[in-house]
Amino acid sequence: MADHTSINNIYNYYLTTYAQKSDTKFDTHKKSELRGVYNSIVKMNKEAPLFIVDKSQETKEYAVGLKENARALHNTIASLGGLSDDDLLSKKVAFSSDDSLASVNYIGDESDTSKVPSFEISVQRLAGPQINAGRMIPSEMSNLPADTYSFDIGINGLNYEFQYNVGENDTNIAVQEKLARLISNAGIGLDASVERDGNGNSALVIQSQSVGAAGNGRLFTVSDAHTSKTSGSVGFFGIDNVIREAQNSQFTINGVEREASGNSFTVEKMYEVTLNRVSRDEDDKANIDLKADLESMASNISRLVDGYNGFIETADSYMANHPKSGRLVREMYGLASLHEEDLESAGLHLKEDGHIELDRSKLMEAVYREDIGKSIDGIKSFAGSVLRKANQVALNPMEYADRTVVAYKNPGHNYASPYVTSAYTGMMFNGYC
Repeated sequence: MADHTSINNIYNYYLTTYAQKSDTKFDTHKKSELRGVYNSIVKMNKEAPLFIVDKSQETKEYAVGLKENARALHNTIASLGGLSDDDLLSKKVAFSSDDSLASVNYIGDESDTSKVPSFEISVQRLAGPQINAGRMIPSEMSNLPADTYSFDIGINGLNYEFQYNVGENDTNIAVQEKLARLISNAGIGLDASVERDGNGNSALVIQSQSVGAAGNGRLFTVSDAHTSKTSGSVGFFGIDNVIREAQNSQFTINGVEREASGNSFTVEKMYEVTLNRVSRDEDDKANIDLKADLESMASNISRLVDGYNGFIETADSYMANHPKSGRLVREMYGLASLHEEDLESAGLHLKEDGHIELDRSKLMEAVYREDIGKSIDGIKSFAGSVLRKANQVALNPMEYADRTVVAYKNPGHNYASPYVTSAYTGMMFNGYC
């Protein structure tokens, strides 16, 4: 029978090491959407010429990076209201009167904001991590006998065994620093460091990356009671000593006390609130509400510009080793230039390097003009063009990689070969393996 614990450990390792870290709700799709992507790839392979691709690791990273950058731009535009022509840039925007205390995003239904409440929030406590701190021991002494040691860390329902060697002349702090690197680089949700007291002593400190009190106990445990190698190092360093339990955040909404397992949570399925600090006194509060439609439009345009410029900057960064990325920058510039008049009227200046410079004061003046409707339609058209280009790049980043054409296919007389290895299909799953 299969060892399910081992399988879970292996799966968790690959997931935390290789999975795309920035997945959003826009990365989930219906079967019809996935079928559409597949059909597009089949059609692309059917008509595309045969070519030889540079298979170096650098080129692979470039192609995948270009695809991920395009996917991020797609998600940015999608988050501003939707992907249809009518929904582009229509997202309602929430605001906080004090972002340093609590910041907010609107996540509710865009079609009906008549019942969206405003509220007042104060923060009594932020959610915190679990912290284990070992005992202070003389840094430059060598007290742990030379041997191969191991200990177990339990976190998120999984157990990880850490093995390490101690040499004859290894000092306490050398071993502590080795363990700090070992734990931090394991990618299991823990950070470790070595602290000194100024008197020649040092201690190993382990902190969870996640916050909030665990419903079934501590966020992580450290033990060498049943480990495979020599035990005793946990007790020697004292790293099983919990000096602070993980804690939930505590806050009040309109005077009613609330609690959450993290510092980010939703309110009425309409707001996503993030707590950033504790209120200084009982009058230190933040008001949460929706911005007016025109102000929301200005915020959406600003975010569109940031996403567009970020895409251009990433493409620029590849040009030294992959000159064809310059073609992508020129294509993006060409898209923007088609809408330059509308962009300029709203304070968006198209620069020669392809970037867009935003004049925020001019943008705010523009959104309140009576004739802004035409410019807004032009900016929406620009957003739609950028979205289509991002989708094209995400589907076929190899268009901008160095490749040598071997033969052209006979147009209109080819059959789809979905089982032929494709340069595109493997990259569909980059977020999973």
